[in-house]
Amino acid sequence: MNHPARYWHRLDDGRIQCDLCPRYCKLHADQRGACFVRMREGDAMVLTTYGRSSGFCIDPIEKKPLNHFLPGTSVLSFGTAGCNLACKFCQNWDISKSRDMDRLMDQASPDEIARTAADLDCASVAFTYNDPVIFAEYAIDVAQACHARGLKTVAVTAGYITEAARGDFYAHMDAANVDLKGFTDDFYVQLCGAHLQPVLDTLVWLHHETDVWVEITTLLIPGRNDSDTELQALSRWVRDELGDEVPLHFTAFHPDFKLTDLPATPPATLSRARRIALDAGLHHVYTGNVHDSTGGTTCCAGCGTRLIVRDWYTILEYRLQDDGTCPDCGRPLAGRFRHFDTPFGPRRIPVAIHRGT
Repeated sequence: MNHPARYWHRLDDGRIQCDLCPRYCKLHADQRGACFVRMREGDAMVLTTYGRSSGFCIDPIEKKPLNHFLPGTSVLSFGTAGCNLACKFCQNWDISKSRDMDRLMDQASPDEIARTAADLDCASVAFTYNDPVIFAEYAIDVAQACHARGLKTVAVTAGYITEAARGDFYAHMDAANVDLKGFTDDFYVQLCGAHLQPVLDTLVWLHHETDVWVEITTLLIPGRNDSDTELQALSRWVRDELGDEVPLHFTAFHPDFKLTDLPATPPATLSRARRIALDAGLHHVYTGNVHDSTGGTTCCAGCGTRLIVRDWYTILEYRLQDDGTCPDCGRPLAGRFRHFDTPFGPRRIPVAIHRGT
């Protein structure tokens, strides 16, 4: 099952170093990296989860969350196991922190995944649930198979990837939702086992050096990353470094994994964060994991017309023109859009992969 890995090199002391993420794990014989799925086998590195998934589901694209990338369409979502961060608040910890490779029961080749997505009328395939950076070889092969069938690809990621690897990885992605987990390095070190700067570097590079459509999500944790000061700093950074039309999602935390001593995020916190970001000059700021039509609605950055009205993952009204412009003032809405007859809706449908030819 092990697949030859890329993004590594040999060290003079006999170890091999993984060059995929900023952890730069240095491995002796048979050791695994911090992500658990990249392992030294002999004198080379292998990916232990290639072709194996924790499950496949059809989701609305808004669940990723992506509000400006093919809204109203469905996406085939899947992940594997492991993660290169160590978030104490992980909402998918049973997948990302799994050390039981036997849980990866769904085996699928890249072409089988792409064919299944096309047969089920999905517009795209999303690498999600755990971070696709750590299964980059598999994600890239699936993305190539998807593009051959006219499907788009989505990376739902923490953005924790090296400069050496990110060009290759994102060359195969059409959209990315990047988790900006907080806006202080202390938060990243204490709660994620990582650092902030590599994530900021990834976001700046994605926006300025690629055609990947980017949206940002910040999970707000009471008392940890939700102060006015931090939210103002985060919002201003997004405005100054990425521009005022990059969508920013504030989503609600619920107690999970190793952070069960805190309350769930009140809806009022999300509304407060949204107002701070709007006051900072961002045009498209959303609330997530709550019923909030105001916080889920996309408005024209020019005239303020409500273009896409949502409640959670449900599109209640869609007024955007087929060419992605406002019907009232003609201003283009930032994003990637295409015509659809009926929105997919809030359904989540587990699916089996289509085998054979």
